[in-house]
Amino acid sequence: MLSDRRILVTGLTGQIGHPVARFLARDNEVWGVARYSADGSRERAEGIGVRPYVADLATGDFGDLPTNFTHLVHFAAWQGAEDDHDRALRANAEATGLLMAHCRSAEAALIASTNSVYRAHEDPLHLYTETDPLGNPRAPHSPTYGVSKVSQEAVARTMARVLGLPTTIARINASYGPNGGLPAYHGDAVATGKAVWLRNPVDGPYSPIHEDDLATQVMPLLDAAAAPATIVNWCGDEVVTPEQWCALFGEHLDVEPQLTYYDLPGSQPGSAADPTRRRSLTGPCTVAWRDGMVATVDARHGNSV
Repeated sequence: MLSDRRILVTGLTGQIGHPVARFLARDNEVWGVARYSADGSRERAEGIGVRPYVADLATGDFGDLPTNFTHLVHFAAWQGAEDDHDRALRANAEATGLLMAHCRSAEAALIASTNSVYRAHEDPLHLYTETDPLGNPRAPHSPTYGVSKVSQEAVARTMARVLGLPTTIARINASYGPNGGLPAYHGDAVATGKAVWLRNPVDGPYSPIHEDDLATQVMPLLDAAAAPATIVNWCGDEVVTPEQWCALFGEHLDVEPQLTYYDLPGSQPGSAADPTRRRSLTGPCTVAWRDGMVATVDARHGNSV
């Protein structure tokens, strides 16, 4: 357990950053970098014991942000709907290098990447391993996300070596919990009678990981940091399809899920990942997908359905 350390968490107002920072702030001094543009976002951070700090990572304008953090946990990412590669590379790749340089004296850095870096495999049931080819799958919500995260990894790998900063690059796969994530958003749709949009003909399975497991696995992933960087799939232990979790939501809520399919050429047909390397570093996950997803939909809609 990390304790009595000074930790910088970026993307504090995001889906993953908030619950991870909340966990780390129990025993550490945690600073949370974000824009805090939403009403109440700064107060929400302070409410979990985090010191909020506004910075523009893409420009490298860190103001008077301290440099003497013991650990860096970098979740901040830009996922724009427009086809703006310059902005995506500045926000996701260049910003990572500038941030690592700012925190060069840290003991270790954890850089959050994504399963979207992998080149799409023709078999939707393929479990991606850390040595699989990388590519540029086009996510429906952000056409530049995949390529900018591949670029981010290249920058992080380089900075780890140049700075001698021990680094772990963790490729997140279908994170979820009461604070959001793909399964949670599908649960929202089922609970409110809206369509759940899935890729045609088969969306393929995922390796969902609950936000509680993400939080508790930060420490062992930081312990595994090295220069050159450690690369690991940050995924759950179970392989689950969206159809399966939507069926679970429907059964639990007594609602018939409305599944709607669409075609997206060039997208990743499957997204399940091999957890073997991660398990060797963190041990097994503690939240089974069925338990985690029922608890998630109850937390988000328990009193409204």
